[in-house]
Amino acid sequence: MDKTYELIFCIVNAGFSGTVMDAARSAGATGGTLLRGRGSAGKEAEDFFHIQIEPEKEIVMILAPAEIKDAIMTSVYKEAGLASAGQGIIFSLPVTRTAGLSQVHEKPKKDKD
Repeated sequence: MDKTYELIFCIVNAGFSGTVMDAARSAGATGGTLLRGRGSAGKEAEDFFHIQIEPEKEIVMILAPAEIKDAIMTSVYKEAGLASAGQGIIFSLPVTRTAGLSQVHEKPKKDKD
């Protein structure tokens, strides 16, 4: 049976991607990809969330087995969620197909002599 995956996105203030990855690794993540971005939320969003929104953002994408997705998301949100200085939001999307991931979760087969 094929392993199912989820793609976790965490959008945080610039400088907090390390916090996100430390928390994700503590819950079983093996790595992630960082993208830099700029938020476009206006004054209305600041008023709604009762926070000051920093425009410089980092987006951390983590591809994880579905069975550990909730643990990763909980750990990351505790360390870098909206109530933290990172002011992060986190969400996941199902991944319907992957290629080239077998070496991540399976030990390579050794040739017999």
